[in-house]
Amino acid sequence: MTPLAAAVVWVGVYLLLVAAPLLVLLVGPVPPGAGFWWDFSMALGFAGMAMMGVQFALTARFRRASAPFGIDIIYYFHRYVAVIALALVLAHYLIIRIDNPQALGALNPLETPWFMSAGRAALLLFTVVIVTSLWRKPLRIEYDRWRLWHALLATVAFLAAVGHIEGVGYYTAAPWKRVLWTVYTLFWVLLLVYVRLAKPWAMRRRPWRVTEVRAERDNIWTLALAPDGHAGLSFAPGQFAWLTLRTSPYHVKEHPFSFSSSATNTSLIEFTIKELGDFTRTIRTVQPGEIAYLDGPYGVFSVDRHPRAPGFVFVAGGVGIAPIMSMLRTAADRGERRPLTLVYANNRWEDVIFREELEQLRERLDLELVHVLAEPPPEWRGERGYIDETLLARRLPPERRLFEYFLCGPRPMTERAQRALRALGVPLRRVHFELFEMV
Repeated sequence: MTPLAAAVVWVGVYLLLVAAPLLVLLVGPVPPGAGFWWDFSMALGFAGMAMMGVQFALTARFRRASAPFGIDIIYYFHRYVAVIALALVLAHYLIIRIDNPQALGALNPLETPWFMSAGRAALLLFTVVIVTSLWRKPLRIEYDRWRLWHALLATVAFLAAVGHIEGVGYYTAAPWKRVLWTVYTLFWVLLLVYVRLAKPWAMRRRPWRVTEVRAERDNIWTLALAPDGHAGLSFAPGQFAWLTLRTSPYHVKEHPFSFSSSATNTSLIEFTIKELGDFTRTIRTVQPGEIAYLDGPYGVFSVDRHPRAPGFVFVAGGVGIAPIMSMLRTAADRGERRPLTLVYANNRWEDVIFREELEQLRERLDLELVHVLAEPPPEWRGERGYIDETLLARRLPPERRLFEYFLCGPRPMTERAQRALRALGVPLRRVHFELFEMV
C-alpha cells in the first residue's frame, strides 16, 4: 500500500471511530425530541466524548497507523483535536445552562445526582488537562511531572464523563445501547492499559546498557547504548526513539531523541543530546553500565522513504545535525554515490559538532559541505549570517527542484529555510522536517 493510500485508510478509521457512538445512538428507539437546542447540545456532547475517547489511540504510538503521517504530526493533531473536543463538550454544557438550566440541577454535589456532578468534574478536568498542555512552559510545569498528571487526569476525566452519560441515560436507555457504549468505553480503557502496562512490560524485557557518554562541543553529549541480552534495534536513518534512563519504563519518564549513529549497526546505537532542559542536563552525569529502555523506532524523517531521489539536501542548525548525521553515516556505510549537500548553521566555529567527522565523510561521499556561521572569526572565508534564499540559491545544486530536502534545527531557522526553498521553486512535497519541541 502506498503512503497516500495508507493515509486515506487511517483517516477513514479515525472518522469511523469518532462517528460510531453517534450512529449507534441514533439506531433503534430514541427519546422524543425536546427542541432544537436540547437535541443539538446532546449531539455536541456525544461528538466531543467520542473525540476524547479516540485521543487515547492517537498517543498509543501504533507504528503502522502513524507511518503515513509521522508521529509528530499525529501528536500535533492530538493536541488540536483535544481543543475542538473540549469546545464541543463546553458548548454542550453552555447550551443547556442557557436553554434549560433546571436540567443541570444544583451546583452543590450533595444536592444533585452523582452523575451530574461527574459531568461537571469531567468538564473541569478536561479543561485543566488542555490548559496545562498548551501552556506547560509558561506555567513552568516540569515535563515528566506534566506527562504523569496529564495521563492520570485525562483518564479520570474520561471515566467521569462516561459515568455522566450512563447515569443520565439519554439516548442510551436501551439495554443493547448501554452494552455497546460500555464496550466502547472498555476498549479505550484497555488501550490505556496497553500503553501504560503492556508496552512498558515489553520494554523491560529488552533493556539497554550505557557504554559511553562522550562530550561534544557546545554542551552537547553523545550517549552510546548496547543491547543487554537481545539482538538490538533496527531503525531507518533519521528516525527517533523514546529514551528512559535511571528509572522503570512504568514511571512515564521518557524523552524523544533522534538516533545519530549509523543504521547499519543495530548492536550499538547513539543519541546526540544538547543540554536544554531538566532531563537533558543530567546526561553528562550518566555512567557506563547504567540501564536504559527504548521505545521505537518512530518517524518518517528518513532518506529511506525516498529510494528513487536523484540526490539529497540537508539543512541543519546546531544539534539538529543529529538525525542528519545518522543519514550521512548510514549513506557512507552503504556506499552511497548520489550527490549530497549539507548546509550546516551554527553561531561560532567552536560550536560546530562533528566537524572533523564531516570532513572525513566528504572523502567517502559525494558531499558538498557548507558551513554557515552567525559569528564567524575574522579569518573566516566561508558563509556567514543566516540561511536564507540568497545563500541557498548560491550553494544548492542546479537540479535542486528534483532533490529531497531534510531540515532539522531551531524553528526560526527551519521556517526561514522553508520560505527560501519555496521561493526557489522547490516543491513542498520534497521538503521534510519534524515538529517536536519536547525537552
